Amino acid sequence: MSIHPTAIIAPGAQIPESCSIGPWCTIGPNVILGEECELVSHVVLDGHLTMGSHNRVFSFACLGVAPQDLKYKGEPTRLEIGDRNDIREYVTISRGTTGGGGITRVGSGCLIMAYTHIGHDSQIGDGCILANGATLAGHVTVEDYAVIGALNPIHQFCTIGKYAYIGGGTTITQDVLPYSLTSIERNNHAYGINKVGLERRGFTPEELKQLRAAYRLLQHSKLNTSEALAAIREKIASGEFGEKVAYLADFIAKSERGVIK
Repeated sequence: MSIHPTAIIAPGAQIPESCSIGPWCTIGPNVILGEECELVSHVVLDGHLTMGSHNRVFSFACLGVAPQDLKYKGEPTRLEIGDRNDIREYVTISRGTTGGGGITRVGSGCLIMAYTHIGHDSQIGDGCILANGATLAGHVTVEDYAVIGALNPIHQFCTIGKYAYIGGGTTITQDVLPYSLTSIERNNHAYGINKVGLERRGFTPEELKQLRAAYRLLQHSKLNTSEALAAIREKIASGEFGEKVAYLADFIAKSERGVIK
């Protein structure tokens, strides 16, 4: 067994010899680990926590911690985690509450990215991906192979259907259909040039004037992006626009995903 000398392991914890426990990890007395689990460093495992085999838990993750529920009074509720999961930095997974069945579950083969929170009594299936900053309130069900995008808050008692994909930044307040691509509308808009910031970086009044003119062609003319780019190129060739606008034109020309106008 590989246990760093700074790790603190309470009597009663069950850790197979194949596990690796990194520096400054803390493991409570009711924790049971499966074979070949790795705690990278500074991991906290608390409460009645059972974890399967071949899981890798990264720094500052806190698993099995007390639920964020004012009704919780220290009851011996549980967290159960399956096999072959990658649980990244600063993930928090709360154990269950008596009012919600007493068990939070995470299946097998999941990727749970940094800063994700899985609230009490939630049920996560197999093969799920929870991207950075996904925030699941209590009693959330995520069915097998669903993908939850970055910075997605999920309201309590919602269910995410199998194979669903939720786009980043989407707030979920109702159940998400299986197989669906669900996302908030994106109406991003560029509101002209960053005048104050550019002035602070030493852009001259003439350079700011040229950039404003280029942005007018790009945003406020009746030209599409390709036509506006051609018009900007003409003014660069004639010397009316300088190197700062030339960089803007090159940026537009190289964009593979399109630009926000």
